[in-house]
Amino acid sequence: MTWISPASSFGSRELLGVESLFRAHPKGCLVIVSRTMDSRRGRKILKPVTDLGFEVLAANPDLSQLLRRTPVEAWFDELRKGNKDPGEIPLAQNLSNLIRLAVLYRYGGVYLDTDFVILKDMSSLRNCIGAQSVDAVSGNWTRLNNAAMVFDRHHPLLHKFMQEFALTFDGSKWGHNGPYLVSRVVERVKLRNGYRGRFSVMPPMAFYPVGWTHISSLFRSPKSRGDAKWVEAKIAQLSGDTYGVHMWNKQSRGLRIEEGSVMERLISDNCVVCRSIYSS
Repeated sequence: MTWISPASSFGSRELLGVESLFRAHPKGCLVIVSRTMDSRRGRKILKPVTDLGFEVLAANPDLSQLLRRTPVEAWFDELRKGNKDPGEIPLAQNLSNLIRLAVLYRYGGVYLDTDFVILKDMSSLRNCIGAQSVDAVSGNWTRLNNAAMVFDRHHPLLHKFMQEFALTFDGSKWGHNGPYLVSRVVERVKLRNGYRGRFSVMPPMAFYPVGWTHISSLFRSPKSRGDAKWVEAKIAQLSGDTYGVHMWNKQSRGLRIEEGSVMERLISDNCVVCRSIYSS
């Protein structure tokens, strides 16, 4: 995970997401790459989880060392010298897109954004990235997302992602260096020798079972018998092929998790401390 906001912004919803990760992976190790969470305040925020014996480490990244001998080393040097336009989007957001690629390339493992509720063990997954959307007719993916990625260290696709970042960086277009980057690279290389058969694209149901335009439906309590049946049907659907539900915090952060809602059910079934479920 990466966290680029102040530690004070790492709230109950993010902590519930962390809890769900350990509910599914009790012997796992979570690293939160963050300058602000690598602090006394950050450790205090994570204390309810670490007190239970779960392995959580917040680490302030040394970007020069992390990016050394990667395709983005020269780009980062130029940025530090003031020779690259950081653009209008906060630079930290784009550095988060880069850091997740570099960490996976150097160490391998699973990357997840903080706004996931994890539903089941992901340890069987290897070298995959999730599709956010598919074409209704062909069934082919139309957009990938970099909020959930699983890769071995030094995987060639990660190397290609970083090359693309350095060559096409644009700090003024939302998503250009993130979801759109991984989408355009995979589209180009998916049939090439050296890439074919070395990674897979997971269907939206794996990590993005509900799009950002409909995420609010998961937060509402049922108001009728029909609503209640829909909640049960959605829970049953998600218990099948879904590893984690992306909550699209940019759209849902202000929504309260209402009692009896799909999100309340998912969190209640997958948390370990289970505090503040109903807060926004």
